[in-house]
Amino acid sequence: MDKYAALKKRLSQNSEWPTVYMFKFIVPAQLDSIAQVEALFDENAIVYRKESKTGKFVSITAKQKMGNVQQIINVYQKAESIKNIVAL
Repeated sequence: MDKYAALKKRLSQNSEWPTVYMFKFIVPAQLDSIAQVEALFDENAIVYRKESKTGKFVSITAKQKMGNVQQIINVYQKAESIKNIVAL
């Protein structure tokens, strides 16, 4: 079964396209990890970073206009290749 099926269903029912979608990821506070996450988005995305209290992790929130559900799924699939990433 497609692990993104529930997300696809929810987004298909609740969104009009194109729409601005908010992604949130947590990665170790390492420059390469942060750069890999930020590279998932284009230059029009609004990206925020917030360091954890201990400084070991960084929360990255990005808002980007997406044309359809599959574009959102594609971002999550690309993110899977980033070591120690947590998608929220």
